[in-house]
Amino acid sequence: MARLFERLLTEVAADNDLTAGDWAALSALQRSGPPYQASPTALSQLLGITSGTMSVRLARLSQAGLIESVAAADGRSKPVRLTAHGQDRWRTATRQRTDRERRLFAEALPPEALDELNALLSHLLRRLEDEFGQATRHDVPKDA
Repeated sequence: MARLFERLLTEVAADNDLTAGDWAALSALQRSGPPYQASPTALSQLLGITSGTMSVRLARLSQAGLIESVAAADGRSKPVRLTAHGQDRWRTATRQRTDRERRLFAEALPPEALDELNALLSHLLRRLEDEFGQATRHDVPKDA
């Protein structure tokens, strides 16, 4: 199932002129909260990619106007920040992804089974969070 949902993300990202990796970087910045910025090093560590890969990704996102560099207080690093255009693109892609996932589940399972599945997954998540700590927030736009 994970591969199928990854393929869905890849399709939705492509529909929005993004790669799945671009979407992941925009998501990480969005989840960071206002002012929606982070250092390239922090992003590469969070996403589990090399600094070289992160540099290429950030250059592509900057070229598209989705992120911008900001002056760092210490003058050593150069954090990047989501632009308004980047937030809009992330929201659109994420809403499309969420809508497609919901539709897939609704087409596959009757409402009662969906309710039961949600309850079981919520229970499982609570148990796993007790063991491993709180999971990161799911990427759902606030107006979705």
